[in-house]
Amino acid sequence: MNKTKRKIFETSMKLFAEKGYDATSIEEITATVGVAKGTLYYHFSSKEEIFQFLVEEGVKLLTNSITIKTAKLTNSLDKIKAIVLIELKVLVKYESFMTIILSEIWGTGTRSKMCRDYVFNYIQMIQEIVEEGMKKGEIIEADANVIASRNFWFCLF
Repeated sequence: MNKTKRKIFETSMKLFAEKGYDATSIEEITATVGVAKGTLYYHFSSKEEIFQFLVEEGVKLLTNSITIKTAKLTNSLDKIKAIVLIELKVLVKYESFMTIILSEIWGTGTRSKMCRDYVFNYIQMIQEIVEEGMKKGEIIEADANVIASRNFWFCLF
């Protein structure tokens, strides 16, 4: 990601987290970044595209970190512990990202559905690790989806 695109990305994330998507204008983003509208539109075709890119990159960062960290581990409980640590690090470092996801997840629009889909896919990834642990006898038999969901929400609250 080049310097200008990164600046647009970081500024938009901060503004969306502080003010919400609807209350943040393209004009405010360009003024805060210090670029012309043409420069912004060179990198992103719309505010919606900025939002989608922001969510996709944040989720990619989280899932890639987990994939790399858990690939070396064989015990499912160690994997869950690693996931919790990564979630906490991401929450601290990228608080604005988590604020955006949580503020958008509850609506009925396209952005809300996109955020929910990412969260559910993320929980599914954790659920697969829990199910693997149950098969190996490392985790007691229970509802793997509840355990995975609880793991995700526990780190946020």
